[in-house]
Amino acid sequence: MKIKQIYTGCLAQGAYYIESEGEVAIIDPLREVQSYIDKANKNNAKIKYIFETHFHADFVSGHVTLAKETGATIVYGPSAETNFDAYIAKNNEVFKLGDITIELLHTPGHTMESSCYLLKDENGKNNSLFTGDTLFLGDVGRPDLAQKSASMTQEELAGLLYESLQNKIMPLENHITVYPAHGAGSACGKNMMKETVDSLGNQKKVNYALRSDMTKEEFIKEVTDGLLPPPKYFPLNVRMNKEGYEDIKNIIKKGTKELSPDEFETVANNTNAIILDVRSEDEFIKGHIPQSIFIGLNGDFAPWVGALISDIKQSILLVTPEGKEEEAVIRLARVGFDNTLGLIKGGFEAWKKAGKEYDKVNSISAEEFKNLKINQLPIFDVRKETEYNSEHLINSLNTPLAELNDHLETYPDKEAFYLHCLGGYRSVIASSILKMRGKHNLINIEGGFEVFKELEISTTESTCPSKQ
Repeated sequence: MKIKQIYTGCLAQGAYYIESEGEVAIIDPLREVQSYIDKANKNNAKIKYIFETHFHADFVSGHVTLAKETGATIVYGPSAETNFDAYIAKNNEVFKLGDITIELLHTPGHTMESSCYLLKDENGKNNSLFTGDTLFLGDVGRPDLAQKSASMTQEELAGLLYESLQNKIMPLENHITVYPAHGAGSACGKNMMKETVDSLGNQKKVNYALRSDMTKEEFIKEVTDGLLPPPKYFPLNVRMNKEGYEDIKNIIKKGTKELSPDEFETVANNTNAIILDVRSEDEFIKGHIPQSIFIGLNGDFAPWVGALISDIKQSILLVTPEGKEEEAVIRLARVGFDNTLGLIKGGFEAWKKAGKEYDKVNSISAEEFKNLKINQLPIFDVRKETEYNSEHLINSLNTPLAELNDHLETYPDKEAFYLHCLGGYRSVIASSILKMRGKHNLINIEGGFEVFKELEISTTESTCPSKQ
């Protein structure tokens, strides 16, 4: 028996490859599926099942393509409805894989079809639990995403989640290994641990949602308290996962079409395409195509694209580092952004060499910032509200990046103002959006709050952040 966790940091997502006696199951695959096929072929094995823990909201699963490529059966839990061929299993239904078995445990609450998969070894002993978004390490799945489709309140869904945990998961043995669908950084929960694998016994000790003495009412209150609004692209990804989607090979071919600077400019002018620059923040600061948005591949790229662009049908033109063209298109497609029209051949340097107009971000180092009269400056902190509440510059205002458009009137029209985040990534994203909105009087502070602490710049007293 082989179990391999395939973890994608950008999405904080775990997919799983399970093999026994030449038969393979994939749980919650990413959209680009060739690596699973290659691994099975290398081992002279055949992919038999594609187990989906639920209809994912934060990424587009590879289930449809993988089934088409391999003939494997897509399996969902009870009540799931799809526009493609899938096997809708019953609670406690058992699937044979080589000399092991995998039992579906229906665990509604995060969504109505949410299910966990209990793996039993060749001796019939419970070995592992693949928990999807039902149980995370340190947390549980948020119960507010399926309200509309389930015609239920988040409190009612939280009540179902409590019953699922208490009746289906808590009775299982402590030695069982827990393999969740997400880790820290995912918007599918509030307070996930940085680890990606743990024992169920340890989770019973450390996970607030698995306290044995917790009442249903207490659970509902804790799980629903402090939930931030989900990203706008979530329901659009759910729809794609239910209805199907175009093969990613076609998306890559279209998205990596190379355009000369003149062709790129023409397409940009004749369409409503967003110019998305995915280079590093340092490169973007030094020079970029006017009106382009920066979201760098070296950060939480896909989640920020989904949070800030929101409409997955939005057409996109790419500015990429050399050698990262296909990666950029794939990572966009993972969260449903399939309408990439092409990219500039030769990158930003080709744009400059063609004599095209370009823009820069006015930016200073944290050291330069420290030497200014900070208390007299308009300073805007684009970190999350919880980060800001934990500790911030004394006279700064909080305008979180995810809600930046709601704060446009807060920024001065003519007076220079300063932007920062934690490490410099988000403040450059914010700078690009604000410049696109006509706010060119901004000054980005490189390094951000991490460097402020090192330089001992005065801040409010540090407090423990809440579970968000």
